[in-house]
Amino acid sequence: MQKTLTKADIIDAVLSTSSRKRREVKAIVDKLVEIMSVSLQKDHEVLLTGFGKFECYSKSARMGRNPQTEEALLLPARKVVVFRTSRLFRRELNATEHEPF
Repeated sequence: MQKTLTKADIIDAVLSTSSRKRREVKAIVDKLVEIMSVSLQKDHEVLLTGFGKFECYSKSARMGRNPQTEEALLLPARKVVVFRTSRLFRRELNATEHEPF
């Protein structure tokens, strides 16, 4: 079964290589997530060189159906976030298997 890397795992990984206190590292990680979130809400791309790019785009409203009742319904317009890996990271990912933290 695959392990999910959580924000707490990220904080622990940074703590293991840093002399900072847990609350400082948590504040930095929280601020990073906030900056990325606000940027995506403003339709900006978030580029992490060597890793990938987060992009937000709008999907228009469309007709859908309830699979249980076959009833047609209008799905509202919405924004979605996609992540595209960089070529470098994709090459590294497919070259070898890495152990999780």
